[in-house]
Amino acid sequence: MIHARTLDLKLLRDLRRLWAQALAIAVVLACGVAVLLISVGMSGALDRSRAAYYERNTFADLFARATRAPDTLTPELRLVPGVRDVETRISNFVILDLPGRIRPATAQIVSIPEAGSARLNTPFLVEGRWPRPGAPGEVVVNAPFARAHGYHSGDRFTANVGGTRLELTVTGAALSPEFIYTIGAGAMMPDPTSHGIIWMPRDAAAAAFGMTGAFNDVVFSLERGATPEAAIDAIDALLDPYGGTGAHDRSDQISHAFLDAEIEQLRVMAWVLPPVFLLISAFLVNMVIGRIVALERAEIGLLKALGYSDRSVMVHYLLLAGLVALIGVGIGWGLGGYLSRRMAELYARFYDFPELIFGISWNTYALSALAAFAASAVGAVRSALSAARLSPAAAMGPAPPPTFRQGGFDRLMTRLRLPQTDMMIFRSITRWPVRAGTSLLGYALGTSVLVASNFFPDSLDRLIEVAFDVTNRQDVILTFPSDAPAQAVVDARGLPGVMQAEGHQWLEATFRNGHRTENATIQGIVPGNDLTRIPGRGGAVEPPDHGILLTDSLLSRLGLAVGDRVEVELTGRLDRPVELVVAGAVPQYLGPFGYASSETIDRLLDRDPLVSSVNVTLDPARADDFHAAVKESPALGGAILLSDNRRAFEDTLAANITVMSLIYIGLGAAIAIGVAYNSARIQLSERARELASLRILGFHRWEVSWILVGEAMLLAILAQPLGWWIGHGVAALMTSSFSSDLYVLPLVLQPSTYAGASLVSLGAALGAVLMVRRRADRLDLVAVMKTRE
Repeated sequence: MIHARTLDLKLLRDLRRLWAQALAIAVVLACGVAVLLISVGMSGALDRSRAAYYERNTFADLFARATRAPDTLTPELRLVPGVRDVETRISNFVILDLPGRIRPATAQIVSIPEAGSARLNTPFLVEGRWPRPGAPGEVVVNAPFARAHGYHSGDRFTANVGGTRLELTVTGAALSPEFIYTIGAGAMMPDPTSHGIIWMPRDAAAAAFGMTGAFNDVVFSLERGATPEAAIDAIDALLDPYGGTGAHDRSDQISHAFLDAEIEQLRVMAWVLPPVFLLISAFLVNMVIGRIVALERAEIGLLKALGYSDRSVMVHYLLLAGLVALIGVGIGWGLGGYLSRRMAELYARFYDFPELIFGISWNTYALSALAAFAASAVGAVRSALSAARLSPAAAMGPAPPPTFRQGGFDRLMTRLRLPQTDMMIFRSITRWPVRAGTSLLGYALGTSVLVASNFFPDSLDRLIEVAFDVTNRQDVILTFPSDAPAQAVVDARGLPGVMQAEGHQWLEATFRNGHRTENATIQGIVPGNDLTRIPGRGGAVEPPDHGILLTDSLLSRLGLAVGDRVEVELTGRLDRPVELVVAGAVPQYLGPFGYASSETIDRLLDRDPLVSSVNVTLDPARADDFHAAVKESPALGGAILLSDNRRAFEDTLAANITVMSLIYIGLGAAIAIGVAYNSARIQLSERARELASLRILGFHRWEVSWILVGEAMLLAILAQPLGWWIGHGVAALMTSSFSSDLYVLPLVLQPSTYAGASLVSLGAALGAVLMVRRRADRLDLVAVMKTRE
């Protein structure tokens, strides 16, 4: 008991004496714990919030569309094996004329049963009331659209439905599990100022779109354990005669797919970044505990002579590492909890949940603590074992001095006539290569975190460049309720302010190669088009005269190579699959695509030329006239303004990236500070007698301090290329892991990213070592010289 109490007191005294070094290590550990809590905690929060929302508001399992299917088909759809419930709807995109807004907006009108009694994808009313039965023009809009325009019950705006202007009155605002991520057709980012959801009573929607006794949209829920593939095949067979475009499950529902990709990204982050922090922490603990054991040889020998067992001595030093880990876990839990809540606030603004169920589970906290203690124990175990193995006689005597030999490097430094202090720096590095290598690796890992976490802006800038400068160079995309004759391109050229107009085709398709099946969109492009182009590796490429181009990720998932034949199924357009030759592969950025010439598609479908949309460029001086004409056009189903899309894209990314960049800059700086401070403190303790001797021999303070500062900064500078290389590798891993069917992040790292990472890392290292320099300046020369080697 006395022995245990004595060791406990020594443990607390050691921790108090080494508080600055312990804190530096604890902060690095805390960073790993915090990142783990942020990524695992936020992915769990999104997953729980989504699951609760889906269950409470009965999110559908399957989705399908048709051109016009009779209501009499509904009983047959209910009899599909595995189907539990069916709800048919009317859904179309329309152009809106909003008061006070010159440019048109778009909306998706979705019919609801009277009094808001939808059974599937049930909207959640957050304000106002549902439309009254028979009340003309009453609608509910989605809450983000209402907030963006300041709409409340009683406000009005106009919708252009097939050339008929409908005066709509807002009665309330709602959210739906179907539109957590609300994005318009052809858009790349949610923008509630330009696109909204409108829920309209079924009878009113049927009258507006000429769909009395019919539907064009249907959602299904499945029995527990039902096979989606079998139900999809049966649904497609029933809807095919009525222009069915192919049923699909949640994985291809745009809102669910985007949210799923975000959750997966957060999970990947939990497995990529925290190990870096934990590895550095293990290095730092090993450095510090190893130095303590070296300095306390006499004390260890005395303890053993007094009867303390090898086990007691080993446990003592492991407990010291455990206390450091405990401090790190406490800081990490506080930091991680705070940053997780901040991230939750960001996600709550970005995703349209009625509530975000924030909470980090106890097992996530336990996992982070276990990882921190394991890293600390791994770092301390070697030094603790060496302390336990010391015999009392050997420990009571001084450690054997290192053996030095003059090598070629020493002779080279002598010939270079370097200052004595510089020679001491180089000799310290070459004679203790393991310690120097450990410090160098620590600096490199700190830089790598900064490189790996800040590649997002570079990659997203490249994504924006491809999306808006290479691929989509138009100002506006005009869409139609269904494919329109080629004359629509000529009509678009006649709109005021239009300078260029080009047709574009879109077809939903299923690609098959043996047992492999992938859903994707085929784009039909006229050769020579200037506004919508196919992104290639060195710029835009032309569509092939025959066959089809596939994005490389789609090609890989199908197990195909250029020159192979792929089976293509166009549900609702052809009653049999066709085979096309894969004419080439192109990089994927946004969504899996196939690219063919418009002539190939028209020939395949045996039809006259049609277009799905028309891309136009505008004369800025006549843009207002164009927008006014679009609002009145009877043939259009929507107008997507690329400038609004780009603004929404950049604004959203800027807000999220700024927060994340600041977080990771802080984390990378913490690593650099922890490594630099501990390395410099260990050097100071090891070389205090040597530095004091130099002072006595007449060296200036700044010359003596330079030995510490110079060695730390030389190692930090030498570590930068290695940090860049590791950071590039981690960024490549994250890019590969973050990419999904919806988008593929290109791996782009600009020189400014490497330079910025190095500046932060070197600046943090310099700040930390200058803190230690102050201790070197205040050395008590007499006391230091009295200590034995």
